[in-house]
Amino acid sequence: MSEMAADRPPVLREMLRPSILVSVAAVLAAAALGLALIIAIGVPATDAIAAFIDGTFGSPYAIAASINRSIIFALVGVGFVFANRANLVNVGGEGQIAMGGVAATAVALYGGVEALPAGLPLLVPLIAAAIAGMVWGSIAAALKIKAGTNEVISTLLLSFIAVWLLYWCVQSPNLLRRPMTNSATLPESLEIPDPTKLPLLTGDYSFPLHIGLPVTIVVAIVVAVVLTKTVFGVHLRAVGFNPTAASRAGISYSRMVMTSLATAGALGGLAGGFMLLGEQYVLKDGFSSGYGFDGLVAGLLARGSVVGAIAAALLFGFLRSGGINMEMVVGVPTALVMVIQGLIVITLAGASYFLKGQRA
Repeated sequence: MSEMAADRPPVLREMLRPSILVSVAAVLAAAALGLALIIAIGVPATDAIAAFIDGTFGSPYAIAASINRSIIFALVGVGFVFANRANLVNVGGEGQIAMGGVAATAVALYGGVEALPAGLPLLVPLIAAAIAGMVWGSIAAALKIKAGTNEVISTLLLSFIAVWLLYWCVQSPNLLRRPMTNSATLPESLEIPDPTKLPLLTGDYSFPLHIGLPVTIVVAIVVAVVLTKTVFGVHLRAVGFNPTAASRAGISYSRMVMTSLATAGALGGLAGGFMLLGEQYVLKDGFSSGYGFDGLVAGLLARGSVVGAIAAALLFGFLRSGGINMEMVVGVPTALVMVIQGLIVITLAGASYFLKGQRA
């Protein structure tokens, strides 16, 4: 059997890894349970499936919208995988997206970037978004290094702070709220200038796929190379396995923790920048739409693989689009998509526990 496995192509061997098979099984089991819930609320399965497919692949616009959502999930998921290589769990994607969106909006509207030459009106707000996310991740890293605070707790609580800071920014006329001309003025920012909006890859608004896609692919490739082909990646893994032994070998635990969580935060902030500059153009309360938690689930489902994070992000991007269309067409609540994602995590955890038991 081992000789047969060795004869398989590398890509096939990667796809047939037990961890990958467990993830696929978790997704299929969750999908089956979700379909059962749809039938239980009285919606015919065929109608629900047809609406789901139409919402994901029914038009070029639907496909582009699904991929644009996947970009956000992928960046947060890849950041999760990066931090997790050092055995750190970043659950603060939602807050990092929020801070990235705030920073990108502030720079795009009031940073004087509109008149900058060649690409800088786009680049500067995106850099600001990444820096804001990096700072937010670095706070959690500093708390862990200096006070021993568990990063799960700190990143989660920092997300709540970031969400309320976002709320404050769009509610206060002294910050980012648009000038109030009457009582009906919405609590949101002004629309960002056209030069700061991400250009479309196709130039066609019926297929609004923006340049965040190639940027995310490059980021994923760089992270994968760093984690698997560099000394730094080895140091991250060493710290994740045994911090004490790594410190004795001359690897700085503090530096690894700071770099891991700061990088994860930067990717979350960049995701917020893409959401603001590529899709929404206006900052408002709740603009992150829970995407940070979707990205977290994508990272969990990836089982430590950057490729897995991308695949899971695509899954959840199309799942979101299909769920929205099911609600509009056949009345299936969008919350059911969140239920299915929760089922994926639960079934994945149960299957992983079973797998560990089999190995033992």
